[in-house]
Amino acid sequence: MDEPYFMRPGEGERIGEREHCVLVELPHIEALELSYGPDFEGVDPHTHADHTDSFYVLEGEVEFFQDDEWHRAGPGTFLSVPPDVEHGFRPCGSPFRLLNFHTPRTGFIDSLRSS
Repeated sequence: MDEPYFMRPGEGERIGEREHCVLVELPHIEALELSYGPDFEGVDPHTHADHTDSFYVLEGEVEFFQDDEWHRAGPGTFLSVPPDVEHGFRPCGSPFRLLNFHTPRTGFIDSLRSS
């Protein structure tokens, strides 16, 4: 059985130059805060076979690829992408911050640690 999980602001593990901050890493979910500058090239459209990938825009503007087109999104926008659906994201010319959730946990955080 899982234990309750509680974390205060600033307590997350920081990974890499792109400002990945681990918020939670449990068997059923992993969540990160992603912070990118305007020079970030984005994440090309791709799919995942084994998990749902969800995003919540905290600051700035970002474009999400879904349904074969790019959609501009600002703070408060939520996107949830089920397995096998093509998606990606890219900046709109200024810094932005996202929450990113993988359900269930995928090992993505482990791959960031080893890169």
